Amino acid sequence: MQVQVYGTNCAPCKVMLENTQQAVRELGWPVFVENVRRIQDMLDMGITGTPALAIDGEVVVMGRALPVAEIKDLLVAAKAQPAAIP
Repeated sequence: MQVQVYGTNCAPCKVMLENTQQAVRELGWPVFVENVRRIQDMLDMGITGTPALAIDGEVVVMGRALPVAEIKDLLVAAKAQPAAIP
């Protein structure tokens, strides 16, 4: 599973990163949370507001920091999805 937090190091972006890392820890999953700060990377993903959270390459939220419980729900739901067949 790939998890990325996109943000410009603003206060809400820091909260989103911390909450996402906490959610992963609470789930006990061996997942690295990548902190993406490059504006071009955000534009390439179609992100128009920060912070944003992407799971397995899909932006699941943008423009607000989520609480730990909501992030955990998104992670569990993403893990339950069957893998896409190329």
